[in-house]
Amino acid sequence: MTEETRFLYDATKAVDPLGDLEEEAEKQAKHNRAKVGSARPSSLLYTYGPGSIMDLPQFTVMPTGLDDWERIWRRRDSLPPTIHAPRLREVVRMMLRSPDVQLRPHPWQPKKNSRSAEGNDLGVPARVFPQWLRCTGCDMLGMLSQFDYKNTHPFRTDLATFEHTKCTGRSGNRSRKPMRRTAVPARYLLACADGHLDEFPYELWVHHGQPCSQAEVPPLKMVDRTAGKGASAVIECAACDMRRPMNEAQSESGKDKLPKCRGRHPHLDAFEPRGCGIDTKLMLVGASNLWFPATQSIIVMPESQQEKASDLADRIRTTLADKLHKYRQHLDMIRDLLDDRVDVTGLSDHELEAAVEAACAPPATPEEQEEQIRDWDPVDLLVPEWRYLLPDILGTRVEDPKSGLTLATRQRGEELQPEITRVLAVEKLRKVNALVGFTRIDDMDRVGDLPRRLAPLTRTPRPTWTVATEDRGEGIFLQLDEDRVAAWETRILDTDLWQAHRAAHHRNFERRFSETAVHVNPDSRLKPPRYWLVHTFAHILIRELALTCGYSAASLSERLYAWPTAEGREPAAGLLICTTASDSDGTLGGLVQLSEPTRLQRVVAGALHKARRCSSDPICSMRTPQTPEDFLHGAACHCCVMASETSCERANRFLDRRFLIDLPGSNFGYFSAHE
Repeated sequence: MTEETRFLYDATKAVDPLGDLEEEAEKQAKHNRAKVGSARPSSLLYTYGPGSIMDLPQFTVMPTGLDDWERIWRRRDSLPPTIHAPRLREVVRMMLRSPDVQLRPHPWQPKKNSRSAEGNDLGVPARVFPQWLRCTGCDMLGMLSQFDYKNTHPFRTDLATFEHTKCTGRSGNRSRKPMRRTAVPARYLLACADGHLDEFPYELWVHHGQPCSQAEVPPLKMVDRTAGKGASAVIECAACDMRRPMNEAQSESGKDKLPKCRGRHPHLDAFEPRGCGIDTKLMLVGASNLWFPATQSIIVMPESQQEKASDLADRIRTTLADKLHKYRQHLDMIRDLLDDRVDVTGLSDHELEAAVEAACAPPATPEEQEEQIRDWDPVDLLVPEWRYLLPDILGTRVEDPKSGLTLATRQRGEELQPEITRVLAVEKLRKVNALVGFTRIDDMDRVGDLPRRLAPLTRTPRPTWTVATEDRGEGIFLQLDEDRVAAWETRILDTDLWQAHRAAHHRNFERRFSETAVHVNPDSRLKPPRYWLVHTFAHILIRELALTCGYSAASLSERLYAWPTAEGREPAAGLLICTTASDSDGTLGGLVQLSEPTRLQRVVAGALHKARRCSSDPICSMRTPQTPEDFLHGAACHCCVMASETSCERANRFLDRRFLIDLPGSNFGYFSAHE
């Protein structure tokens, strides 16, 4: 098995919707169209990325792996566009173990109007999945090939559907005139914890693992009279009259009745060469734990001289490829080869020579790569942002055209809480998000200790690119007093409340992480008290800002800078509340306006005042995890603190109002009483 054929894959069955469309057009017949739907870039990254299942009006599809996206890009003569974010790109390369990964946007081009043809040769390829369908008229359960596909309207992709052309109804009366009835996806699947997904084996299930005694290809039915009640359907064989309910596959008792995993990656149309063999779990098509994206993101900051030099060396290396070592001693030839591709006109021979030497440096060995991944801390992505936001800016406003970051100073209001030392208005920002893989059943931070559970995006072990999005927006940056935070954190570490949170985290870690968690110290995954403080503060601010900024609470997100002193980085205690949009214009400025002193004073005071009361008090205000409880929050609930999943970076974990303010019966608050 060579490196390039790590998966078992049949290249003759490659997904190429636009190629199939052209073949149909050559027949000069009314043909089905390739486009079946649309989605925003953010949803194609966080909800419906490669390997997920997207609900369309009449059926479901699965975006394919990035190998199939290459066929879309190759339909253009020009090179695919890339997103410039060197700091994020280096982290993605490390996580994907590939030195040449670039960040690309989704294949898309804007149209002049709704009926123009620009961009029709671009799009995200997808396959119909699951490929077992059920007729809504007669309950026939069959494969895709047993149904007729119809998608002929050029501007109504919502009409695309699969139909059973000869449906005679549930009575089975053959004298009745056949009708065309819509077919819908059969909603059951099999998934495993290592990221594999497979169709449910209905034929084997109804016959208890044996072939049908009456027919080689038995006709099946899925009878479901109690829709919406879990695995309530019954599978029937019309040939031998055997029946078996799907609820037998549910719960712990049903695990032993399910087959072992075959190691299938349907988004890659491939299987693991050695199979998988671990236990499978019954899943529904719309299950929320069917697909969890593993993403990394940055706020793009102005590049330092070191980052600029590293990026130049990388562009030289990727542009020249094999010619780099051949002509490394001939700078004039290097300049000619880079002409119109990498701008080196402003470099002296000495500077160009240094860049070429850096580009020729040998890549990290596999052992060094594994060590980098093992030692990498996600906080490393945040440190450069914190360091840039920390010093005072020159003047009242500074704008960096390349990164798009625009900062403006704001005076502290006289009545602003003294625990907040500094305010910045982030008038413009650019946020880049990249996808590195996905998991099933458990989200990424739950299985980060077991790399094999991160499902790949490509069949090749060393991808050359991954999909990314570029969002523009605005925000408000608040910095807390480090001396006060450090003193408060020292006091909290000795309290019974913190020991209760720590013990709950141990229980949570041991119960929910994968089997290699025994080699990981749970305390290394527990966020420090200052993180709980900054995180809770960010949530109450999001709730309060949403009342007046013009954006919904789900449109606001947090970026938290909260870590104690560690080797190579100074302590941090601050937060950025921002809103971003995936179009070129960004947002409208309603959030930045609230950074003005008098308005911000009212927002912060109102947020802290409302945090003192919750409609679930006193239960909420006194909530402390006790054995055997393992929840990762204290005085926090959906009535007072918790936010939508689009806003929170930690899925509403590590929250406690008692760390913000003194609630009845507690004196742990960071913010003092202030009127």
